[in-house]
Amino acid sequence: MTGHNTSGYELTIKAAYAGYVVQAIVNNFLPLLFVELQNEFRIPLTQITLLIMINFLIQLLVDLLSAPVIDRIGYRVSMLVSNACVIAGFVLLTLLPGICGSPFAGILAAVCIYATGGGLQEVLVSPIVEACPSKNKEAAMSLLHSFYCWGHMAVVILSTLFFKLAGIEKWRILAILWCIVPMADFVLFCFVPLASLKSGPEKGKSGIRALVFNRFFWVVMLMMLCAGASEQAASQWASAFAEKGLGVSKQMGDLLGPMLFALCMGTSRTIYGIRGHRLDLGRFMKISVALCIAAYSVILTARDPVIALLGCGLAGSAVGIFWPGTFSIASAGIKNGGTLMFALLALAGDFGCAGGPAFAGAVMSLTAGNMRLGIGAAIVFPILMGISLFIYSRSRKRSEV
Repeated sequence: MTGHNTSGYELTIKAAYAGYVVQAIVNNFLPLLFVELQNEFRIPLTQITLLIMINFLIQLLVDLLSAPVIDRIGYRVSMLVSNACVIAGFVLLTLLPGICGSPFAGILAAVCIYATGGGLQEVLVSPIVEACPSKNKEAAMSLLHSFYCWGHMAVVILSTLFFKLAGIEKWRILAILWCIVPMADFVLFCFVPLASLKSGPEKGKSGIRALVFNRFFWVVMLMMLCAGASEQAASQWASAFAEKGLGVSKQMGDLLGPMLFALCMGTSRTIYGIRGHRLDLGRFMKISVALCIAAYSVILTARDPVIALLGCGLAGSAVGIFWPGTFSIASAGIKNGGTLMFALLALAGDFGCAGGPAFAGAVMSLTAGNMRLGIGAAIVFPILMGISLFIYSRSRKRSEV
């Protein structure tokens, strides 16, 4: 399919963008219902918060196990299955809690189904965009990942607006309405053209063994872990800064902190997506690393909690390029890595997303609950990202000599 021109794949790329909005819906809708589910079904808070962990655990398992299946059945069928799982999961979320003996078991079953779809989306959309013939893959990848940020913001803002107008007890209607996005994506992936990553003279040479023995692969895996950790260590604790600094309620803190972070991160990804053809990715990432270290330094040292919150926003702008940029670097540096490489990179990124906040929390525990020191200690992740970028730059210069 490499003979097709770029314009033939414009709709494919847009369908992939919608895929990241679908993943944003999967990850960010249910947390808005925590209080309502607790009140309506008398479910303890410990079980409610377990749902988020299960969601991400299933996505991690999909990252780990899906690559061979995707390669066997193809991107198109995999994307259709992914969107179908999300639609089914959200429909069942409205039905199962009321008809199951245990409402929690019903919600958990629905979460397991739509989380499978969300995990598949994460593994699929990046290689689909990477495979499309385009003049600037790095910019397309950055713009792709910005849609998760815009999707996150849309879910929070539109859902909050709906609950304000219709009442939160009508959440089942909204769950069905959010199914419109995966339904539209399902229809698009029925007919959009798809290119293959496995085209070229070295077809078939990639695999887990080839990746494991490639030193550059471990560099980009560390970069992905640092990307996820740098992102989530600030994002997950931003609400606490908003709550303390602005003296607002926890609910408003949850809205302000992560929303500011998502806005800044989405803006930086969109800017690179639009202007990326004029910028050098390596240089842009190095500047972003310096900005991220500066942002964490502000969080660590600022006495005014409002300035610390702005530091979280700056961190959002800085880390925006980390995840999509690492995907682009890996794709350029490891030929024929295929779906397996993208799945393992997503796995490393998700481990970072879980590990960053956990590391910050562990430091807080060791320092008698000092939130500033806990989040500030996560500065180690952008520093490691900078070291990894330096190793990448040196190895690239050697290969060009």
